[in-house]
Amino acid sequence: MSAAELLVQARVGHKRLAELPVEVRPGSLDAAYAVQDGVVAGWLAHYGGGVAGYKVACTNVIAQQQLGVDGPFYGRLLTPFLWESGAELASGAFFMRVVEAEFGFLMGSDLAPVAGGRSRDEIAAAVEGVLPAIEIVDSRYDAWEQVGAVSLIADNACNGGWVHGELVRDWRGLDLAAQQVHVLVNGQVVRQGSGAAVLGHPLNALEWLVNKVNSRGETVRAGQYMTTGVVSEVYMAAPGDEIQAEFGPVGVVRVGFKA
Repeated sequence: MSAAELLVQARVGHKRLAELPVEVRPGSLDAAYAVQDGVVAGWLAHYGGGVAGYKVACTNVIAQQQLGVDGPFYGRLLTPFLWESGAELASGAFFMRVVEAEFGFLMGSDLAPVAGGRSRDEIAAAVEGVLPAIEIVDSRYDAWEQVGAVSLIADNACNGGWVHGELVRDWRGLDLAAQQVHVLVNGQVVRQGSGAAVLGHPLNALEWLVNKVNSRGETVRAGQYMTTGVVSEVYMAAPGDEIQAEFGPVGVVRVGFKA
């Protein structure tokens, strides 16, 4: 059985893997993204829907240290696992419920691959608006902190789902790097950070993400969401938790996990 088939079955059958067998484990980053392509295709074949956008993982030094990687990597956001603020999700649908508060962007223009890549200003000009978001990180591996970057990339960069708040179109005057973010659990602040945690600025993370996606020959499309990585230490949600992330003028996003 291929690495992609194993990871598809792990999510569909809700049964975790110890690791990918050595004989099918990707041996490079390019091979890992090729496995991710197959995993995403397999999940969508089962659940329906399509690719809603992209996520960047490990823009935060804390996250890089926790996962033992030396730089960012990316995955896809999928419509079957994308919800609006206020969603109440079944706790048992996830192996784990790692909550990450993130700045998200909605793209207003297509960005096709170009020689030499695109500048931050060029990418920012293609943004329709910014959104408060929570990524639910989940892993199909038991020892997910130990399996290494290639296996995490293959597993769609550990995406479990994504929840977003309302779009803010008048965002260009906001200092996203300085913007404080607070994560509340059942009304109590448990985590805090700022946009500076993700490569110094959410737009820096967006620049990395767009250019990385383009480098694999893919066009970032108008109407797709881009999420830029966790701005604080993560929180492992328990069944019954109600999570709220507050982003000041960028807004608020909420998600609950039904016991």
